[in-house]
Amino acid sequence: MTAVPAADPAVAGRGAVEEDLRALFGQSTAVFASLTGPAHVVETANRAFFETIGEERVRTGVALVDVLPELADQGLIALLDQVYRTGEAYVGRDVRVVLGVGPQAREAFFDVSYEPRRDAAGTVTGIRVLGVETTQVKHAQRLMTEHRALLEQIARQAPLTEVLDGMARCIENLAPQEVLVSVLLADPDGRHLRHGAAPSLPAFYNQAIDGIATGEGVGSCGTAAHRREPVIVTDITTDPFWNDFRDLADRAGLAACWSTPILARDGGLLGTFAMYHRTPRVPQDSDLALTRVFAGTAALAIERHHIEQAKMAAEARARAAHDELARVLRVERELRAEAEQRAAASVELAARMRAAAAAQAALPHPEHCQLGDAPGCTAPAEIKIADSWGDSAWGCTAHVEEALLNVRSVFIASEELGGLAAYLNR
Repeated sequence: MTAVPAADPAVAGRGAVEEDLRALFGQSTAVFASLTGPAHVVETANRAFFETIGEERVRTGVALVDVLPELADQGLIALLDQVYRTGEAYVGRDVRVVLGVGPQAREAFFDVSYEPRRDAAGTVTGIRVLGVETTQVKHAQRLMTEHRALLEQIARQAPLTEVLDGMARCIENLAPQEVLVSVLLADPDGRHLRHGAAPSLPAFYNQAIDGIATGEGVGSCGTAAHRREPVIVTDITTDPFWNDFRDLADRAGLAACWSTPILARDGGLLGTFAMYHRTPRVPQDSDLALTRVFAGTAALAIERHHIEQAKMAAEARARAAHDELARVLRVERELRAEAEQRAAASVELAARMRAAAAAQAALPHPEHCQLGDAPGCTAPAEIKIADSWGDSAWGCTAHVEEALLNVRSVFIASEELGGLAAYLNR
């Protein structure tokens, strides 16, 4: 009969501890894995560990770097090597880890500890990894920080395009999966939507949808604006709302679009807030919450912009009215001054005519113009003028014209010399 060797109490004890630990953290949200050897082979791990890294990568009995090759360039394998080599535990808070590669990669944060495992002789044989994911807390902190910064921008009246562009980039950075954000602004009549911000969408796409109508079945945004309620299209390739825009979306690499109307406090349409995805997707609660938060922030920014625009327009109208009043007053002053000049000229010319009439008793037809001011006009006296009082004088064509324009009841009286013809042919 072959004897069965007795189990090594130390090995059996370690196995029980590992089972207890696995049982203890088996249903926990804490991530637990037990690694063995200098290669950090995954000996056992709880469900939360595999859910965190992805169910498709559930494997034990292989090195951690083979399960998660992306960790090699993030310094985490080097930390495990350090703990294994020195036997000193490592504790880190909010350790950043990028899980996955390419479009499926996601950023995660963990409070983590690496504890060395030892055998009965105290030799390090492996490492226990215990972590609690803090991604949501970290994202919430970042969300609050970014949201506060946006509100400060709105309060200091930053340009609307700057606020909306910053908001779009903020959401794209905060979203756990790739998302492309677009904000469209409603025309005053609410019938069309104009480009507001979309930093990650192709320029040709933004140009094509700039000015789209609001109405039932006009994509996600046009329909959301028309209905005044969110419209969720999980697959653009099959949804009838996108019949007229399907080729455009395909060229832009867009597969899903969730649009939420941006409404003013009185219910008026301000625009739409859309989240695009490159693969068909159903929104999660966190996606919808993020949409609601920033749709409200966008409404605040747009309403503040409209108020400022209305204020600026009112101020411009007030300035224009003030400038027009100043112009009218200036013209009035100029006309009054001109009238006063004409009145003075009329009085002066009338005086000259009276003086000339008196002189005509001795010299009926003078050689030189009698209407010029001192020292007198040397031009020939060609035309005789008179007024209703019987006063008359001879003058040159220039001074006669001045008298006709400025002195009432003055007329041309020199019939014998063709005065009227001389005046008309001057």
